[in-house]
Amino acid sequence: MDIPFLLSTLQTLLAALPTTLALFFSSISLGFLLALGLVWMRVGQNRFLRGFARSYIFVFRGSPLLIQMFLVYYGLGQFGVMRQSFVWPVLREPFACAVLSLALCTAGYTAEIFRSGLRAVSPREVEAARAIGMSGQLLVRRIIAPIAFRHALPAYSTEIVLMVKSTALASLVTVSEVTGVAQRLISQTYRTMEVFLCAALIYLALNFILLQLVALLERRLSAHRRGPPSPGLPSLPVPEAGPA
Repeated sequence: MDIPFLLSTLQTLLAALPTTLALFFSSISLGFLLALGLVWMRVGQNRFLRGFARSYIFVFRGSPLLIQMFLVYYGLGQFGVMRQSFVWPVLREPFACAVLSLALCTAGYTAEIFRSGLRAVSPREVEAARAIGMSGQLLVRRIIAPIAFRHALPAYSTEIVLMVKSTALASLVTVSEVTGVAQRLISQTYRTMEVFLCAALIYLALNFILLQLVALLERRLSAHRRGPPSPGLPSLPVPEAGPA
């Protein structure tokens, strides 16, 4: 095994890690905000908004992310209205197109995850909060949102891991993140195994750190459910054997 080559490859790939992190955090943040809007429409009383949310979730969960990214990157420029709009200087950049496509896709999955978390909230807890006079906004902030997010967090952590891995598709629209740099190194060195092994180690380390942070957050949100450690039972005296 060529250790110097592996170390050099790791150093080169780590130089592209900030781009991968920027892709991930930008898309996951935008997708989170879009998912909140979709959940609001999905559980609301307006039929049109409910239908729009259902259609959005069906389309973005039912079609491949790669096709969605190609449609955003290559398709938006086909419309003259889009090229003449004020958003075109941003959307003509590959990085912005990758963030937009990743965010639109994860919003569909995240919305369903959050909706399942809302359904896990007990009606009794809501009724108890209303009985003590909580208003609508206070009820959502103090009762509904924390409980729903706690129930949705395990499934959402899986979506976070999938989003980290999905950033690799941005290399197909000329974004030089970790996978894109790895592909360029392979074209120069023809050492596929070593380069992709180094890239896989970077993604594994990144996902490990993120999962540990999510686990820490889950423990903090569930701290009230863990009672104090039960004291040990006192040892009982063992009776001495009597004379035979």
